[in-house]
Amino acid sequence: MWSLGKVAVCLPLLVAVTLAQDSMWNNSYFGKWNHNKKSRRQVYNTLIEPQTAGVTEWTSWFNIDHPGGNGDYERLEAIRFYYRERVCARPVAMEARTTDWVRAADTGEVVHSSLEKGFWCINKEQPYGRLCSNYHVRFQCPPVQTYWSDWSPWGPCSAMACSDVGVRVRQRRCISTRPQRHLLAPVCEGHHTERKECATPPCPANWSAWGPWTACSVTCGGGRRVRRRTCVSSNKGQCTGHPAEVQKCARIQCPALCHRVCPEGRPSNDCSRCVCEGHLLLGEVLSLTGAPVAGALVSLADVPKSVHVRTDAKGLFSLRGICSGERTLVTVTKEKFAPVTVPSSSNSTGRSWVRAVVRSSEKPYVVKHPEDKVRYEGQRVAFCCKATGIPAPNKYYWYHNGTLLDRASYKYEEDLVLRDLKPKQSGQYYCKASSDTGSIKSSPAFLTVFDKDSPTCVSVPERHLIKLPMDCVQPGTRSKFYNAGRCPHSKCPGALDFDMRCKDGVGFCCGVKRMETREIDCGSYTLPIRAVTECGCQKCTEPKVLVRGRVVAADNGEPLRFGHIYIGKERVGFTGYQGTFTLQVSPDTERLVVNFVDKTQKFIDTVKVFVFDKKGGTVYHDVKVMRKKEPVNINSKETNTIYLGEIDGEDPIGQIVIPPNSFHKNSGEVYEGTVKASVTFIDPRNITTAPATPGDLNFVDGEGDMLPLRTYGMFSVDFRDETNQEVLGSGAVQVLLDTEHVKMPEHITKMKLWSLNPDTGIWEEESDFNYSRIVSGGNGRSKREERTFLIGNMEIRERRLFNLDVPEDRRCYVKVRAYMSDKFLPTEQLEGVVINLINLEPKPGYTSNPRAWGRFDSVITGPNGACLPAFCDALRIDAYTAYVTALMGGEELEAAPSSPKMNPNIIGVSQPYLDKIDYQRSDHEDPALKKTAFRINLAKPNPNNVEETNGPIYPYQSLIACENAPVDANHFRFFRVEKDKYEYNVVPFQESDLTTWTGDYLSWWPNPQEFRACYIKVKINGPTEVMVRSRNFGGSHPQTKGQLYGIRDIRSTRDMNIPNTSSACLEFKCSGMLYDQDIVDRSLITVMPQGNCRRVGINNLLQEYLTKHPPVLQNNETHTFTMLAPVDPLGHNYGIYTVTDQNPRVAKEIAIGRCFDGTSDGFSREMKSDSGVALTFSCPERTVTRESLFQRLQTNPAQTLSQMARDMRQVAGMQVSRGSAQVVTFPSSLQSRTQGRRVIGASGRRRTSARTQSRP
Repeated sequence: MWSLGKVAVCLPLLVAVTLAQDSMWNNSYFGKWNHNKKSRRQVYNTLIEPQTAGVTEWTSWFNIDHPGGNGDYERLEAIRFYYRERVCARPVAMEARTTDWVRAADTGEVVHSSLEKGFWCINKEQPYGRLCSNYHVRFQCPPVQTYWSDWSPWGPCSAMACSDVGVRVRQRRCISTRPQRHLLAPVCEGHHTERKECATPPCPANWSAWGPWTACSVTCGGGRRVRRRTCVSSNKGQCTGHPAEVQKCARIQCPALCHRVCPEGRPSNDCSRCVCEGHLLLGEVLSLTGAPVAGALVSLADVPKSVHVRTDAKGLFSLRGICSGERTLVTVTKEKFAPVTVPSSSNSTGRSWVRAVVRSSEKPYVVKHPEDKVRYEGQRVAFCCKATGIPAPNKYYWYHNGTLLDRASYKYEEDLVLRDLKPKQSGQYYCKASSDTGSIKSSPAFLTVFDKDSPTCVSVPERHLIKLPMDCVQPGTRSKFYNAGRCPHSKCPGALDFDMRCKDGVGFCCGVKRMETREIDCGSYTLPIRAVTECGCQKCTEPKVLVRGRVVAADNGEPLRFGHIYIGKERVGFTGYQGTFTLQVSPDTERLVVNFVDKTQKFIDTVKVFVFDKKGGTVYHDVKVMRKKEPVNINSKETNTIYLGEIDGEDPIGQIVIPPNSFHKNSGEVYEGTVKASVTFIDPRNITTAPATPGDLNFVDGEGDMLPLRTYGMFSVDFRDETNQEVLGSGAVQVLLDTEHVKMPEHITKMKLWSLNPDTGIWEEESDFNYSRIVSGGNGRSKREERTFLIGNMEIRERRLFNLDVPEDRRCYVKVRAYMSDKFLPTEQLEGVVINLINLEPKPGYTSNPRAWGRFDSVITGPNGACLPAFCDALRIDAYTAYVTALMGGEELEAAPSSPKMNPNIIGVSQPYLDKIDYQRSDHEDPALKKTAFRINLAKPNPNNVEETNGPIYPYQSLIACENAPVDANHFRFFRVEKDKYEYNVVPFQESDLTTWTGDYLSWWPNPQEFRACYIKVKINGPTEVMVRSRNFGGSHPQTKGQLYGIRDIRSTRDMNIPNTSSACLEFKCSGMLYDQDIVDRSLITVMPQGNCRRVGINNLLQEYLTKHPPVLQNNETHTFTMLAPVDPLGHNYGIYTVTDQNPRVAKEIAIGRCFDGTSDGFSREMKSDSGVALTFSCPERTVTRESLFQRLQTNPAQTLSQMARDMRQVAGMQVSRGSAQVVTFPSSLQSRTQGRRVIGASGRRRTSARTQSRP
């Protein structure tokens, strides 16, 4: 036991220690950080002042969430759940860093923190559309804690009487985790008791009963009456409520005087119109095709909500009491039709009439989308949106990062104007247009707002590696690549004169500001290159955007000759004799909908939604159209049934039932003759019809979002009179769908009948389906039996395609990339490749016919591949499968092989996921089939299996993850099948992205709006294929004379019909104007085959042309050919092939196809070496006529060794001069034969010599 004296001595010491520790906290780094946090520009909310004593310490780092979904959440409650003992009860401070060890304050991200809740970051709050980083956090806790316990509940009020005031008390205890000595209590800052005032309930007081109501102040038109009550209380208590109550009364309308003056008749009871007894208004309501519209609501325009009559089955109606002497406006409304208001006509005989033509209603469709904008802080911007529809949209809504903007604050309608911009206003903007028929959302536009002092274009170029020629190896590094630099293709604010336009008049981009010429040391020669040294904000290059293709029949490839091409209601061109077409796409186009119409009526009208490359250039589409079914004669006075689907051995999918007397002419008159009926059905059980799918199988829901459909068949109807001239309409028609073909039970209840809008390419709902059991069969199809059908009703009002579809929400994305070769190098990805995906359902034991397809989609590859939408299933991996193809400029690309052995490194998908999706190329089981497609199971990835979260199939919500997936993530692959080739440009340029073009005298392509490709055909007589190179220099222009433009290498292609012969289609630099469009430069071209080759022939016409267009270059060396490239576009007779196009790849593809074919207008992928040749070289294979070194050592070792010693001494004393090299890439077979060549010396012995060749 301590004495009282010891206690008295220790207490002051403990108080001093406590004060010292408190001072240490305030002066420590952590304390300063905590107190100064309010002055820091970031993230942390105000932290609670710690109630601790002693030196504190930090916990370990915690990271329980990743920034997927909505953001990164490091909740304290969750951390305590997983790590119960590692976080103290009351942390005093918190620190957050990214997993890359960057402080949260330095990331520039908007984050939140609280010592009670933890730390969190929300994706949609981040500027510039960024995503949250991955954070981990730690907490500061005192190792020796003295803290207050929770407050006890408040005690009772000390006052006892009513309406009195008293005090309530609550208490807490000071607790320490370290044991205290006897009689020594722990020390906590603050009070252990807290008091507050309280009051007792008021003394009782009650109201008396209500008195009676007073009389109403008026008798009509609205008045008031009152009743009252009194407060009865003791001890001055007060009653709650009002002593009086007021009520409205006499609400009946007072009779008003009608001032309407009627020329005839009398005013109506409501004084809204004149009524003429005995007068009659007769009316007729027709559709746009002349069909009578039954059940339409007819009302007067003055009182549109008061319906007076409905039209009968013939579209007729009558209204009595309508005066014929005045012009009356009549409003007609009907579901699925746009309301119309028309005036009446009269002949003053007591009768008037009206004829109303109503148009089918159409959902809104956006024709002008907002465009991306870049601005500085403080500037202003305008976003524009315009939608059409029947009726026209009457409401527009604008959203920023998914949040609706307040209309009153921003005062917007179709256009949104933002002034005095701030960086926080960066992000995604889109509009939603609405009408009575529905809504539609525009494509999103991105606004980037830069700080006034921040650079919008970083001047330091990005790293960009250029592949060097095969014979160029840099000493020291031995690298085959060189960093030429490039500028990021991002937009800049620039100097805008008209910043409030919907589209900025001039676009500014981050581009090349300065380049310099460098020399690349290739060991034996040097190679010039123009490298980017500085980037800056400049006017953007605006390349042309083209869509090309060919329209052919789906059954036999017959071209659609001279068909009409419509975009909307405007005819924009015709198809050619071979079915070819070219369309120039407006830069502001977001969705390209094209309608192909055959005026000869051999094919049905086909609507296509084309994908295109917004960065410029041409995308090729192979369009399939369905041949129109031959018409059959039916009697219009009888019930007619037309079957849908004619697959051998299969029952029809459905049928169309047309009641008697349902056909009518355009005038509305009922047609009673013979009808020539043509119904063309696109059967999903026939896989070859999938590419002929019109539209893109999408519909717009009530919120304006575009969603996918799954089809069970489409049909086009064409009814004409017996002369096959006039198109007939049809009234109430029934469409029956056999439920035997709907194998997915959940689809039956969601099945709808849709029609395709030819102007928008969007499917619009026509009607629902109902159950019915009908006896079906006969007509030689199957035995008669009772079946269950889904029955939908429709009217054929205009020429549209109809569809039996269901909305499908089991969706995924499939990642596909295309490469230049089967090496699958990340730097050789192809852009502008059209990837097609057909959804199939393969398993007969599951839910659908094994041959049926349900959807067809196309996507164009970008710099990071493409993500294709597809249906998928999480429960059954084989519920859906996909058939995928790739097309580039009319050329089918090959898929990665799946046989003889499945190689994950080649296919691009790791195991065991590869086995799960069952990848098979089209030739997997039959090597004779083409290799241009693959088939996979669309198994939805399991989020709990890490092996399935890295692609190639992504959930529908992970589109951004799919689009931004790194190249080493799982993906499917296509590649081009072509010979070895290499292209080197002194001024780097990516042909897949025309915006990377740089204006320079040494640019291979001098004009970014027009690209001219030139090829020369070189014939090789020899048993092996050889590499052929063209060196391209400036020839006559003073700025480029003698300077290299670039190098082209290509391996010759074997002619399968001529033995020991191959040919090469070699690209060279065309002559013509350079980028300044001032002086023509005749390019200096040198053609060099590799190895042991000798020129044996020059095309006579080419030789004559070069002679007539001097200067003529001497060709003294037989192993090369040199010329000044012709300015004129010579043809196949000269062996020169020239093609001009707005896309360089298309120009080259066409020129190569003509060169292979040896004609000026043909196209072939098989080399024809006997046609259209410019140069001929003989490249024989050398025979072995001497002994090898090993043989000579065996036969005469002494003489051989002495000869080797003499050779070594001679080589050591020689000075070998190196000039410009001419060596190109050699195949291994020829390299071995060209090494160690010997000559006969004066002594008669063979000696080795170092034979040097000039290189570029």
